[in-house]
Amino acid sequence: MAAAAPKAPLTILLASPRGFCAGVDRAIQIVEQALAKFGAPVYVRHEIVHNRYVVERLEDLGAIFVDELDAVPADRPVIFSAHGVAKSVPAEAERRALFYLDATCPLVSKVHVEAERHHAKGLEIILIGHAGHPEVIGTMGQLPEGAVSLIETEADVADFTPKDASRLAYITQTTLSLDDTAAIVTRLKEKFPDIQGPHKEDICYATTNRQEAVKEIAGKCDTVIIIGAPNSSNSMRLVEVARRMGCENSFLVQRAADIDWDAVGTPNTVGISAGASAPDILVEEVIAAFRERFDVRLEETSIGQENVQFKMPRALVG
Repeated sequence: MAAAAPKAPLTILLASPRGFCAGVDRAIQIVEQALAKFGAPVYVRHEIVHNRYVVERLEDLGAIFVDELDAVPADRPVIFSAHGVAKSVPAEAERRALFYLDATCPLVSKVHVEAERHHAKGLEIILIGHAGHPEVIGTMGQLPEGAVSLIETEADVADFTPKDASRLAYITQTTLSLDDTAAIVTRLKEKFPDIQGPHKEDICYATTNRQEAVKEIAGKCDTVIIIGAPNSSNSMRLVEVARRMGCENSFLVQRAADIDWDAVGTPNTVGISAGASAPDILVEEVIAAFRERFDVRLEETSIGQENVQFKMPRALVG
């Protein structure tokens, strides 16, 4: 019997930080602790975070995911997702006397507060973000209809005419491309010199760090694989960043089973990272799939450590 052909050597550059951020970790813990405290089922309005593996694991524990509150019975808790919700959602929960827990990421809540402060000053608000994303829907829903205008591209800036150019402010979705957003902000400031911005960048630390880590490895790679969901904004931005940094053969997978090995080919170096809602077990799964096919040498490339933690809701503490 002929011996198996030796595996081709492969270097994997593992980007760090990657995977879960503090906001995602908190949201998942809220569901887990609610199940432990109140028993199953616990209802969750929309995906708690954008990752099917996470959602299915929580379903196995007793969470039920619903599109709207009318699917929630009056005697069970309901949790709002990490992306944030419009003010009409907790108002409806209170009208129905539902017990609810808000898993909105505190960094998204910070943007909500900024929007309200600008509105209280009588400023017209521009939100830089992606139409239809749950975070954008939630942020725009903090204020009366028409108070916030959505800008997605530099071209949108050119087309935008405010009511009063001297009374403008901008906020941003927390999971955007750093480079694209910087370009849009530059255009806004050129067109509207008096526009007010956030005191501190709205794009969250985790989005920033994961993009910078991918920038660090992408130029050295033949292929970059980002683990995450197609409806995850921060994951899709990581693919864009890798391509922009020179690795055209960059793509998103949800699980190792999704890898297109023909597209991977016979690379010398592969980069791997994961979006902020992808658990590390899926990263390990992808690395194991490469080990089956290649003689892998693993290198972790770190741009720094993250030690952010967010408090849990009072109703779950004690």
